[in-house]
Amino acid sequence: MLLHGIATLMPWNTFITANSYFVDYKLAGNETDVVMYRNYFLSIVGFATEIPHLVLSGLNVFLQCKGGNTGMRIVWSIIIVVIMFIITVFLAIIDSSGWPAAFFWVTIISVVLINMANGVYHNSVYGIAANLPMKYTNALVLGSTVALVICHVLLPVCVSVTPDLRTSAIYYFLAAIFILLVAFATFFLLPLMPFYRAHTTQAQSDNQSDLETEDQTLSFLYIFKKCRRQLFGVFFVFFVTLTCFPAIQAGVMRSSSSFFITDKYYAPITCFLFFNVFSTLGNVISEYVKVLGPRWVWLPIVLRVLFIPFFCFCNFKPDMRQLPVFINNDYVYITGGILMAVTNGYFSSLSMMYVPRCVDEPKYKGKAGNVGAFFLMLGITAGILFSLPVTIFIENATW
Repeated sequence: MLLHGIATLMPWNTFITANSYFVDYKLAGNETDVVMYRNYFLSIVGFATEIPHLVLSGLNVFLQCKGGNTGMRIVWSIIIVVIMFIITVFLAIIDSSGWPAAFFWVTIISVVLINMANGVYHNSVYGIAANLPMKYTNALVLGSTVALVICHVLLPVCVSVTPDLRTSAIYYFLAAIFILLVAFATFFLLPLMPFYRAHTTQAQSDNQSDLETEDQTLSFLYIFKKCRRQLFGVFFVFFVTLTCFPAIQAGVMRSSSSFFITDKYYAPITCFLFFNVFSTLGNVISEYVKVLGPRWVWLPIVLRVLFIPFFCFCNFKPDMRQLPVFINNDYVYITGGILMAVTNGYFSSLSMMYVPRCVDEPKYKGKAGNVGAFFLMLGITAGILFSLPVTIFIENATW
């Protein structure tokens, strides 16, 4: 399950972290439209990623409530993602300098298709994990965080092997294909494990009985009613995190010129590296320490909303902002960033593990996992969208 957690987040992270290949190599022209594509590349990729992923994840929830073969959805989803990555590698190999606009839109269409398939894959695999003990759901959440670490480590390795942006990008995309193929292969090994068969056979039997006797809309409403606190927790953890990271944190500059981390490495270390490492730590801690039960886990999650004003008053874009900087200490900012990362990993894992455990009947656990995965994506999408007005507020609001 850890590997599938990595594979579900690998496509999005690959396109985001390979930004230099797209912006500085493929879209390096000076034509007006190419400059526009270059300037808004990450924003457009963000929308092309999150919206299709969210929509297909939501559709899969309702399709799952009506039955169907979850395994085949996962298999075909991975196949589609791999095919689109092969096309991405092909586009990297050929010379597209004569048609940058066409390259841009083909890339965006491929991102949309990848994330449509990935939305089904992501949602379905959480449904399967929900029928297993809690640690398997946590393995998926942990894998999502590990995917971030892998991408941020893998790209510099590819660049060090060859400084050429095109060649390093080809290696990078091929590595992503390799991980997806390994996940594809291991999925077929799962039915060979007696432990897995014992849990899924019973779940399939319960689901089939449910399909024959019950209105599926009512079953969805039942799940939502039973798990509403945990679903809110899943949503709000990612909403707060994606509002702050990376939109605000990546723009925070060091406050003291004598601070031991230089400007060049300040954001890569204090924002990306620290978040990935400490969020992973939070995922691991949740496996061994569960401070709050399902009923009250949402309380500290609500308190995390304080991270939004905290980072707003840090040294974010000091040359462009109108809002005053109140937190002008690098150590305070880093401490806040570490706390946000740890609590993100800890409470996201805890909430996702609790979702299927809050339904009384085993036949609803898989569906509850699907719903939990949908609220996870809803939180991510809402956080990314909300980060835009927050940054505009910081840059324009007067005190």
